[in-house]
Amino acid sequence: MANNENHTKGVTRLEVDGRQIVLLGTAHVSKESAEMAESLIAEEKPDTVCVELCASRYQSIRNSEQWRQMDIVKVVKEKKAFLLLANMLLTAFQKRIGEKLGVRPGEEMIRALDAADNAGADICLADRDITVTLSRTWRSTGWWNKIKLFFQLLLSMGGIDDIDEQAVEDMKKEDILESLLSELGKSHPSIRKILIDERDQYLAHKIRNAPGDKIVVVVGAGHVPGIRRYIYEEIDPAGLETVPPGGKSLKILKWALPALIVLIFIAGFFLGGAEAGKSMLLWWVLANGIFGALGAIAAFGHPVTVVSALAASPLTSLNPMIAAGWVAGLVEAYFRKPKVADLEDLSTDILSVRGFWRNHVTRILLVVVFANLGSTVGTFVALPLMVRVLGA
Repeated sequence: MANNENHTKGVTRLEVDGRQIVLLGTAHVSKESAEMAESLIAEEKPDTVCVELCASRYQSIRNSEQWRQMDIVKVVKEKKAFLLLANMLLTAFQKRIGEKLGVRPGEEMIRALDAADNAGADICLADRDITVTLSRTWRSTGWWNKIKLFFQLLLSMGGIDDIDEQAVEDMKKEDILESLLSELGKSHPSIRKILIDERDQYLAHKIRNAPGDKIVVVVGAGHVPGIRRYIYEEIDPAGLETVPPGGKSLKILKWALPALIVLIFIAGFFLGGAEAGKSMLLWWVLANGIFGALGAIAAFGHPVTVVSALAASPLTSLNPMIAAGWVAGLVEAYFRKPKVADLEDLSTDILSVRGFWRNHVTRILLVVVFANLGSTVGTFVALPLMVRVLGA
């Protein structure tokens, strides 16, 4: 197997299994990168063009009406609220940078797709599905880091005004996801492994198995070193495409914590009497209910949504199969059902923090996330209060 490599500005040429592979490393919001992608494909006339897109991101580029087809109730029921919200935040980050610099986010991918059509080349969507990447990242982090992950994405919106064209060109050195989550990636190598290393392997596999004798590849420049490293290896993509089940310790904790709480209740009634038991029950209901309701309030939920979070939190915290945020989110969707205008405005509303709270679709997602967070905080506030009653 030959592994000859040749490098020019932004372009790496490889020979793999007797085929030519031309790698172009880009920045995802760069006019220069977009122009290079278009001209390179026109010059090379490849058999196949591989792009750093998955099927869902391809559809979002090609189908501007995609937001209107969203079933928000289905998203909440399938427990995908956080994943959708995170995906929207990533989209918003790129769109705002693009607007600032006068270029569409993913412009280089759009130009590459159009140039591939003009050249009569096949198109290979080489990236792993963004939902799988986010799901694997979510599964690899503990609760505290899940909270940090969400707020890191949300707060990233605030620093965009400081980004200029030079800063965007500097982004060529890393993946956009890595750029957003750099602080978490530094302290948790497993996150970087999922966001970058695994995707490098997946991209390398898809590129190596793309049809044709000449292949042009358009990817973020942060992936080029990894692709060069893995392109000569045999990679089984099955393990990279699945979302692993939650760890045994997490499953045990999901059932052990409610069981512990019930035991504390029982101990309170038997050892401290009815008054102690009632006091413990009161602390449990108040702490869970109040913090769950505060979460719904923080998301600007409907008054009935706030009441539902208040009522559901003490009960759902004892049931690992359901969460207060899911209940509150469905109630919010019932009382503030998204209108056609919400779906039409979604692509612009997600460009600002205020828009996330104003739009009925994103507000439902925020209700789910914040009510769940509030209920979790309430559980850990209630436990020491209950133990104190038991020890009195």
